[in-house]
Amino acid sequence: MAEARLQVIVGGVVPQEPVTTDPWQFQIACVDAFVASWRARGFSPVTIDNDIGLLERTLAALGRPAWEVTPEDIDRVVGDLAVKGRATSTRREYVQIFKGFHRFLQARKAAEIEAAFGVRLVCPVDEFNASRHVGDDSPSLVPPPTPERVAEFFDFMKQRIATARKYGPAARDYAMFRTLYHAGLRSEEASLLEKPDVHFVRGPFGKLHVRFGKGAHTSGPRPRWVPMLDGLDLVLRWFLDDVRPKFPESPVLFADESGGPLHRGTIRNRLRYLMELEGRSSAERFSPHALRRACATHNYERGVDLVAIQQMLGHWTVSSTMRYVRPSATFIEDAYQRAVTSTLAELSGEDTTA
Repeated sequence: MAEARLQVIVGGVVPQEPVTTDPWQFQIACVDAFVASWRARGFSPVTIDNDIGLLERTLAALGRPAWEVTPEDIDRVVGDLAVKGRATSTRREYVQIFKGFHRFLQARKAAEIEAAFGVRLVCPVDEFNASRHVGDDSPSLVPPPTPERVAEFFDFMKQRIATARKYGPAARDYAMFRTLYHAGLRSEEASLLEKPDVHFVRGPFGKLHVRFGKGAHTSGPRPRWVPMLDGLDLVLRWFLDDVRPKFPESPVLFADESGGPLHRGTIRNRLRYLMELEGRSSAERFSPHALRRACATHNYERGVDLVAIQQMLGHWTVSSTMRYVRPSATFIEDAYQRAVTSTLAELSGEDTTA
């Protein structure tokens, strides 16, 4: 029997490098793949078009392939935007879209980039140039809306449902902004909620499963369970029974008119549009993020433990939660009055809950 021998055949069965090593052509291919991942996740065409434009502007401003971008490049671009008077939210969006693209490169293209260009991917967005978490309506400058102001806004939205040209979007907006306020969600967290994430039988109030909670220091999504307080469970039962069926069938909870998820920018624009319809002055208007801070502040003023609020909002530390809390001008006096009343009642044996 002839002796078997192994033979090395020179060929190219397994490609050792990308089709092109031109950095700009390769980056275009990466952007196309990134956009394809958005479609796979079910984002609406409008959302995708908006984000493509933002990503292209960001990469053009950086002026070099994403894997060669340095922290100094990020500082330069964000600084130029600030000099031009662009809002903090706009500067934050530039940084966030680049971070998302860079994470995609690290997950899908790192080996190809290192083989073709000799670069090991490290995100240039660090703690010194990362966008501020609290944004342009910082709690140190602008207090969140009061409970009375929030109640007035929701009353306006409730009345609008009966007169709006389209019942479905008006009712969806009401349920969505009630969810942002009562559950303290970020806009993006609300946009990624799906119908199975609403659990009415979990806990005494029911809970929302926030599967894509914001992580800290690029740690990835941090899921959490948020109780449906202050009657939010009733609002969402009505929404799922009466409103959601009027939109195209899909897993998305707060869907647009094509059945896809609403983009966080769309949520912000919807709120701005509704407050313009309400006719309030600019000083009485607020952002979706301000509703989140209002949730933290109003629960704190009611005596909810700060650690409980931290867990509800999904913050990494209590110090982050404290930046959100902006008690009213009479908070100290109100707290003192409650403490004195409670103490006197204990001494006299009276029941203050009667």
